[in-house]
Amino acid sequence: MSRIGKKPIPVPSGVEVKVDGGSISVKGKHGELSFTYHPSMKVELDSEANIVNVIRPDEERQSRALHGLTRALIANMVQGVETPFVKKLEIQGVGYQATLNGQKLSLQVGFANTIVLEVPKGVTCELPNSTSIVVTSADKHAVGQFAANIRSVRPPEPYKGKGIRYEGEYVRRKAGKAFAS
Repeated sequence: MSRIGKKPIPVPSGVEVKVDGGSISVKGKHGELSFTYHPSMKVELDSEANIVNVIRPDEERQSRALHGLTRALIANMVQGVETPFVKKLEIQGVGYQATLNGQKLSLQVGFANTIVLEVPKGVTCELPNSTSIVVTSADKHAVGQFAANIRSVRPPEPYKGKGIRYEGEYVRRKAGKAFAS
């Protein structure tokens, strides 16, 4: 039995869960998310105990894999509508900076052109200063994907450490060329 899959998902007060057919929708103070789960999985809502259980039909390999996955995705939805997920990024480099114009994030990171990224729906992007970016949303996947898209514009390089990195990310530095004299 999957250790993650068999754990019940507690539904906190203020979060509303609806299961109908092959989909589940979760509504809370920070948004509304829905998810269509695999038809072989069975999701049950116990409204008296305020828990959601994911049940698998058999012991086949795919069913075992989907059991934990489905439970984890639903748990992330419940957690996200209660307290949104946050990813923080830092920009390091001389002249490197970010600006936000409505739903467009503009990055000046050493290229001839300014890189413009469209902020996805449901994701909020904030700039406390010109060298730090805060990505927030109730959807964990959307936060992680948009943060990865921002980082992929200019990943940190190992010689000077310039680029866009997650807050607290360690970049392993390399020694430069040693010239013979």
